Amino acid sequence: MNKEKLIDEIADRVMLELKKFENYKIPVGVSNRHVHISREDLDILFGKDYELTVKKELKQPGQFAAEETVTIVGPKGQFENVRILGPIRRESQVEISLTDAFRLGVSAPIKESGSLENTPGIEIVGPKGSVKLERGTIVALRHIHLTPSQAKKFNVKEGEFVDVQCFGCRKATISNVLIRVSEKYSIEMHLDTDEANAIGVKNGDFIILSKILNG
Repeated sequence: MNKEKLIDEIADRVMLELKKFENYKIPVGVSNRHVHISREDLDILFGKDYELTVKKELKQPGQFAAEETVTIVGPKGQFENVRILGPIRRESQVEISLTDAFRLGVSAPIKESGSLENTPGIEIVGPKGSVKLERGTIVALRHIHLTPSQAKKFNVKEGEFVDVQCFGCRKATISNVLIRVSEKYSIEMHLDTDEANAIGVKNGDFIILSKILNG
């Protein structure tokens, strides 16, 4: 058997095995750099009482990518056309990758979204003004969104950290993945662009919990 036929046979066997776990697939969503904005900061950046315009609904219920973009400015660089994600939040937050942090010159820690204690600030520039955040710049901790019934099915709980298996040409195991559980969620694993590129996954690919594969 030549090498190509052997590779095809192995791939077929892998896919056959994966079909056994069809009901346990978790889709992947890759998060590019983006901004969550507060009412106060939106007024400064775009004008008083400005309302975000929905560009695209996201998989998580009630969340959307807005038409509006801003520039984020750090000590060493900046990124233009950074998408705002809605709806409005209580406090503004900028989510970037570690590569972005290096280019911006910001020491952004890896933290759960919304956990902004001891995080660095950054400047956000909009068409009507700019805001210098005192805190709020993070690299989002990779995580999985599940409903309570899905968490029960996968035998996991809120706040637990799990290992997951990714497939494809860069098959890999990812550890320290946070489980987040709420009735408001839709099943999805979130990775940033650095993580996704490193293992060759894209939006719509899937992972399976290692504990499911290992029985």
